[in-house]
Amino acid sequence: MEAVASVTEDKKAAQESTFPNTYTFDLFGGVDLLVEILMRPTLITQKKKQKISDDLIKDCLSILYNTCICTEGVTRRLAERNDFVLFLFTLMTNKKTFLQTATLIEDILGVKKEMIQLDDIPNLGSLVSSFDQQQLANFCRILAVTISELDPGSDDKHTLLAKNAQQKRNLGPSRAEINQATLLNIPGFIERLCKLATRKVSETTGTSSFLQELEEWYTWLGLDNALVLDTLMRVANEEAEQSSTESSDESGLANTSTRAQLPQPMKIMHEIMYKLEVLYVLCVLLMGRQRNQVHKMIAEFRLIPGLNNLFDKLIWRKHSASALVLHGHNQNCDCSPDITLKIQFLRLLQSFSDHHENKYLLLNSQELNELSAISHKANIPEVDAVVNTDRSLVCDGKRGLLTRLLQVMKKEPAESSFRFWQARAVESFLRGTTSYADQIFLLKRGLLEHILYCIVDSECKSRDVLQSYFDLLGELMKFNIDAFKRFNKYINTDEKFQIFLNQINSSLVDSNMLVRCITLSLDRFENQSDAKVAEVLSECRLLSYMSQMSMRMSFLFRLINIIHVQTLTQENVSCLNTSLVILMLARRKEKLPFYLHTLQQMEYTEKYPGFILNNFHSLLRFWQQHYLNKDKDSTCLENSSCISFAYWKETVSILLSPDRTSPCAIVSYIDEAYMDVDRDFAEE
Repeated sequence: MEAVASVTEDKKAAQESTFPNTYTFDLFGGVDLLVEILMRPTLITQKKKQKISDDLIKDCLSILYNTCICTEGVTRRLAERNDFVLFLFTLMTNKKTFLQTATLIEDILGVKKEMIQLDDIPNLGSLVSSFDQQQLANFCRILAVTISELDPGSDDKHTLLAKNAQQKRNLGPSRAEINQATLLNIPGFIERLCKLATRKVSETTGTSSFLQELEEWYTWLGLDNALVLDTLMRVANEEAEQSSTESSDESGLANTSTRAQLPQPMKIMHEIMYKLEVLYVLCVLLMGRQRNQVHKMIAEFRLIPGLNNLFDKLIWRKHSASALVLHGHNQNCDCSPDITLKIQFLRLLQSFSDHHENKYLLLNSQELNELSAISHKANIPEVDAVVNTDRSLVCDGKRGLLTRLLQVMKKEPAESSFRFWQARAVESFLRGTTSYADQIFLLKRGLLEHILYCIVDSECKSRDVLQSYFDLLGELMKFNIDAFKRFNKYINTDEKFQIFLNQINSSLVDSNMLVRCITLSLDRFENQSDAKVAEVLSECRLLSYMSQMSMRMSFLFRLINIIHVQTLTQENVSCLNTSLVILMLARRKEKLPFYLHTLQQMEYTEKYPGFILNNFHSLLRFWQQHYLNKDKDSTCLENSSCISFAYWKETVSILLSPDRTSPCAIVSYIDEAYMDVDRDFAEE
């Protein structure tokens, strides 16, 4: 107790010495007094209520905010007062106090233990409708906190076991999901966000004075006044130098303009930071329960064509010498607004394309015609979603958004932080039921060769980037004999092929989706009698490698060995499903007993009998609990493998049969002395 008291006293002393004024102010009730002053008009029962001046409100809010920053515990105390938090939203109706109020609310909500319910905010719909576009962008910073699921804060909590247990406890929708639905019910909300996300810098309007915009920068960036002024003066000086070659009259006008409004480089950065918040909110809504409703609205309001028009000039613009950079950062820093906007844009594309027919809005009319031509040439039916795409909602111009993304993707430097997100965004376009036309569309643009260059020739070392490339390669090549032919043409030496295999084997968690793709494709090709397929089967190093039983068994053994029920996450559960795919294909060929017997022999070779099969038995029991109640997950498994979910369930049931005489039951291959299949794997 003495040690705890000593630490507490030390912390108090440190606070008192670092920020003595705010500490003393709070110690003698200053914070509570300011809260009372702000809320007094709402607490008085008189008919004629008192009105506080805007200047006093601004001063109170500024002092509260500074005290929160400087003195530990103040923000949490304010967050516990739900009445005060909701009251703050009423101050946002006043444009003069909007920024100070928004900043304080954001700070408070960031530490609040329980997420507020947007429905509790008085007259929320009217409040949002009263915001101009600038205020709405700022308000999105607050909304981001209210519609995102709270981070559990521990890796253990991200396991599927923990998530399933949490879902059982919370049968109804979460607070974040309720808030998302509340926002969607506000008339015109999504339309205004789409307009904000797609407006050009030249379209930004407003009567804000130079000093008002400067104040907003100060509030937004949390910078000290000197830094804001230094940044502003640097850009202003650059503009003044550029105008010095003009006539004296024109120069005078230019200087007047510079002082009257924010300089263009700062305007661009301002717009980028607005779009960051708006794209984040749209991205979260696209991943929520009302996903289809959001999709319909953002398609109708032409979000994708609008972003396509901004791609070159704003989203993926080239840096100029005068581009603004936050204090302590550089243009290549992952924290810079330019970089963050690109990543948020790629995350939005990923969410937009993932398993949804609206993904074809990423193309223009000519590119849609190209997809149709590919299908006709291959003598296969066109994808319904392509036929049904509303041509008035697709991208304009010579290139669609997907094609633009491919172009910058192929030019990206090896060390770029964008590689992961670019690959994820393109992969999401291919996810779902495999489309031959989609694959050929991307193959014709050199995507496969680019991926192989990154994996083999540049020998990429980043685990995240490698995983995204392997996943994309799997979707691009699955069931596509042309893709395997291109693969063999690029990987044309034993040395290259060995480097490729080394990358796969370096982390099966990262590469298992590609292993699944090769296994599924090989099975389909072996059942076809086409001469072209037979030729590729005989020549392709990759297919020949996977056709060896010893290789498939090696992958199966390692896939089961690297996962356990207690460590299963959304990231590695795919290893379990890949191992199941291998066994389902074996079952089709009536070789399931042989595979199980081989696993048993491999256990004995490793001198650990029962370890793999007991573990696999537990994994399959969890699989039943996890997937049999999740429609979306089961649909994804079915679409990605072209194996009916009924066959998945049936195979798992056969493997889990308790009958030790069954040649397809796991328990038949575990000696009694090593049997451990009834252990409860629920978290304690």
